[in-house]
Amino acid sequence: MMWPTSSRSRAILLGASLMLIAFNLRPLFASLSILLPEISADLHMSGAMAGYLTTLPVLCMGIFAPAAPFLGQRIGAERTLLIILVLLTIGTALRGSDGMAMLFFGSIIAGGSIAVGNVLLPSLVKRDFSGQASLMTGLYTMSLCGGAAVAAAATLPLMHTFDASWTLGLAMWAIPAALVALLWAPLSLGSGSTLTRKMLPVRGLRRDPLAWNVTFFMGVQSALAYCVLGWLAPILRERGISGTEAGIIVSVSIILQVVACLLVPIIASHCKDQRALSVTLSALATLGLLGLLAAPLWSVWFWAVVQGIGQGGLFSVAMMFIVLRSPDSHVAAQLSSMAQTTGYILAAGGPLLIGILHDWSGSFSIAAWVFAGLGLLTAYNGWRAGRNQLVKAQVMTK
Repeated sequence: MMWPTSSRSRAILLGASLMLIAFNLRPLFASLSILLPEISADLHMSGAMAGYLTTLPVLCMGIFAPAAPFLGQRIGAERTLLIILVLLTIGTALRGSDGMAMLFFGSIIAGGSIAVGNVLLPSLVKRDFSGQASLMTGLYTMSLCGGAAVAAAATLPLMHTFDASWTLGLAMWAIPAALVALLWAPLSLGSGSTLTRKMLPVRGLRRDPLAWNVTFFMGVQSALAYCVLGWLAPILRERGISGTEAGIIVSVSIILQVVACLLVPIIASHCKDQRALSVTLSALATLGLLGLLAAPLWSVWFWAVVQGIGQGGLFSVAMMFIVLRSPDSHVAAQLSSMAQTTGYILAAGGPLLIGILHDWSGSFSIAAWVFAGLGLLTAYNGWRAGRNQLVKAQVMTK
C-alpha cells in the first residue's frame, strides 16, 4: 500500500490511522470483563485472583509507560507504534491460550504495548494537529472508548455464535490489531519521512505542581474507569442480570463515553478553564457508578447513561490536559509518560481492591466506599489541573 504524498491527504490518513490504533487499545479490558465469570469458573480463580488479572494490564500500563519517550527519541514515534501493534497482536492472541500462565503472560505483553501507545498518541496530536488539538483529542479518545464498547457488546455473542470457549472470546481481538499493523507499516517504515522526527528530552517536569495535578487526575479517573471495565459486568451479573444483558449495559455506558469523548473537548475548548467541567463530570461518573451498584434494577439503564457521560468526559479531559498544559510536543510526550506511569500504577489499585473486598465481604456492596473516595479525589485534582496554565519544563536541544 502506498501512502499519498499530498499534505492534506496524508494528514487525513494519519488522523484516521491514529484513530484505528486507539480503537485497538481497549478491547483487552472489556473482553476480559464480560468473560470474567466464565474464566473464573473454568480456572477456579478466587475474587482476589480475578482482581489481580484485571489489574495486571493496568499496572503494566504504568510500569511500561516510561519506555515510550525513550523509544520515541531513539527510533521515532511511528516506528514505535508499529512495534507495539505487533506486540499487542501477540499478547492478545496468547491470552486465548488455554491456561492461567498464558493468560497472565499475554496480559503483560498486551498491557505493556498499550502503555506505550497511550503515551505516544497525545504527543503526535500535539505535533501534527496542534491547530485542531481539541477535535483530534476528542476523535482518538472516542476511538479508545469505541473499541471498549464494541468488545463489551460483541465478545459474548460472538463466542456463542461459534459455540466456543472463553479462549476464542479473548484471542479474536488480535485480528483487528494485526490488520491495523499492516495498514500502519507503510507510514512507519517510510524512509526520510518528516513524520518520524525524534523527540527531545525534557527536564524539570516532576518539580512542577501542575504536572502532578494532571498526573493524579489521570490516575484517579482511570481507577474509576478500570473499575467499570473490570467489574461492572460481574457486578450486574451478581445482581441477577444475564451475561448478555450485562454486556449490553456495559456497552451502552461505553458508547455514551464515546459521545462524551467527542463533545466534551469541544465544550472544554470554549471554556476559559476546565475546573467546573472536571468537577461536574466527576460527580456524574461517581453517582452513575453508585447507582449501577445499588439502585433498583429498573433504573440501571438510566445510571449507565449517567456513568457513561461522566466517565467518557473525564477521560477526554484527562487526555486534553496533557495536550493543553504542554507548550510543545516534546513536553507533551514527557507529561504523557509521567501522567500515565504514575497514574496507571495508582489506577491499578482500584480493580484489585474491588476484588479483594469482594472476597472479604462476599458482595460488591462495600465497593461503594471505594467509588465515592475515587470520585472525590478525581474532582479535587480536576479542579487543580483545570487551571488555564502551562507546565514549566525545559526542552534539552543538545
